[in-house]
Amino acid sequence: MDDLMAQLDSRDQNVQAESATVLNDMQVNKAAATPPPPTPQNDGSKAKARYKARQARRAAALAEQYTPSDPEADARLKKEAEDEERMIKRVCDERGLEIFEINPDGHCLFSAVADQLAVLRIIPPGQANYATCRHAAADYIHSQPDIFLPFLPAIGGEDAVGATSQEGLMTRADFDRYCLTIRDTGAWGGEPEILALASAYNVPIHVVQGGTPPVVIHQPFGSSQQGDATDKHVVHISYHRRMYGLGEHYNSLRPKRTLSETMKSVFSGTS
Repeated sequence: MDDLMAQLDSRDQNVQAESATVLNDMQVNKAAATPPPPTPQNDGSKAKARYKARQARRAAALAEQYTPSDPEADARLKKEAEDEERMIKRVCDERGLEIFEINPDGHCLFSAVADQLAVLRIIPPGQANYATCRHAAADYIHSQPDIFLPFLPAIGGEDAVGATSQEGLMTRADFDRYCLTIRDTGAWGGEPEILALASAYNVPIHVVQGGTPPVVIHQPFGSSQQGDATDKHVVHISYHRRMYGLGEHYNSLRPKRTLSETMKSVFSGTS
């Protein structure tokens, strides 16, 4: 199951299609063979429920995408992807940045931030990997339950009954499991994890996207310094909704290199 979910992030459309179809069939068969899941009030849900439910929805969407072609829908998705790419590139050009591709393996947010932290020399290159940032995010979230619990709906899911009420917030046991899931699995990271990383490393994180606003700023808790487009002590990452099929994805945005820098790295073997 985990391998199939990881394959949803592949840039190979054949791999995406095959894994999406298998996952979709598995979800349909499971739904027909099992009783409804317990409500959050009755507990019994698993820590990975939100992640798997989200991936299951993506699998269903991808499976539908690869059913008989709908030219109109295909054209619309292509245009949305092109518009998104153009908007992100425009912001990158304005800021002197370029996309550094991150492997779409479920760890992309953490890998993108790790790459940026190494570029900024906040962490050594040897520690610039998703595991380092997963541990940092999970540990910070776990240390600040009063801050992060309002961001986290009940494990039963964002659409579960009571998920947006006070009673629908995670229990402390659910919260502990959530932090372990972020630290030790391939669960996707989102807004809570970006906020946690900004605070853990005391650095603003600017997320460039194809929507409005074009740049979403996450600053460390307790800090009034957001950083601006010219600030060199800012993490820059990009958020893609359409460029990678239907899968959400994060890339690192490195400073553009001059031609002489590029040639130097090529001849030194560091490119």
